[in-house]
Amino acid sequence: MAKRIWNVAMVGPGWVAGAYMDAFRKRDDIRVTHIVDRQREGAAAFARRYELTCGLHDKLEDALQDADLDIVGIFTPHNFHAKLAIQAAKARKHIIIEKPVALSLEELRALRAAVKQAGVKTITGFVLRWNPLLKMIRQNIEAGHLGKLIFAEADYLHGLVGKPYTKLWHLHRETAGTTYLLAGCHAIDAVRFLVARPVVEVQAYDTTRTRELDYPSTGIVLLKFDDGSLGKVTSCIECKMPYVFNVGVYGTEGTFRNNQFYGDILKGQTHFATVPTIMPDSADVSHHPFDGEVAELIDALNSDRRPMPDVEDAAETMEICFAAEVSAKEGRAVRLPM
Repeated sequence: MAKRIWNVAMVGPGWVAGAYMDAFRKRDDIRVTHIVDRQREGAAAFARRYELTCGLHDKLEDALQDADLDIVGIFTPHNFHAKLAIQAAKARKHIIIEKPVALSLEELRALRAAVKQAGVKTITGFVLRWNPLLKMIRQNIEAGHLGKLIFAEADYLHGLVGKPYTKLWHLHRETAGTTYLLAGCHAIDAVRFLVARPVVEVQAYDTTRTRELDYPSTGIVLLKFDDGSLGKVTSCIECKMPYVFNVGVYGTEGTFRNNQFYGDILKGQTHFATVPTIMPDSADVSHHPFDGEVAELIDALNSDRRPMPDVEDAAETMEICFAAEVSAKEGRAVRLPM
């Protein structure tokens, strides 16, 4: 039987879209048939860069008229994500959507409803789930090598403010979101992925030392899981330092601190052992494992199964982000689901 070719429309042909394009080009079962940008010349420039012969549009509606279109990839500034994904779902197209999938609880609910009603498959850009370090830690948790989990943490520390690559839309709550929606949601999702339990309560604190953003640039989120285990996430986008993404998982029989492990399984161990692996230590999207994300969606489409993390799963990460914002503003813990 001939291999199914999946036709893709790419919306927002920027830096992140380029990383997805690199992943698409490694496969023989994906064909980019449409590029959409608010400025049609932006779509044309992207097509020239990647030597694509495809439709060029300044609005998604035009691409959605194509009955042969299968997948819409949304790589725009954050404030367009939910609106465009809802459009794609209503047209019965499968969706790749970059994080955050929404900037408000209302947007999130509307997106979830649209996807559920359409019955389409989705994959979200929490790409660190395919990072080898996080996969290794999760596999060891599943194998029981850490015993009962006590506590998990992750830090997203990145001096994003005032850099040459800082975009104007990064500076405003209505277009970027919060420190969590812009950046720290990767750390929140990493903790969720590793613990693999529902979060039932969120307590957060935030602060800022910059005037460039109209939202707090730094926050600390405390998480309570349904089994009593705890989590902590730090997101800081104003610090003067290179990009750092720390991960720690602490159990009754073993502990990971980034790629260092100490536990009962290694008899005679006297100190942490370092495991050579690929770390989540770069903000450059060319370093991120988009190949794994794309493969997950295509395999799910071919086998008619649920891809992960889809919009419904990502909604739990998004709710934590929204709860953190409410908690910090109102000085109280917020129960989940909201």
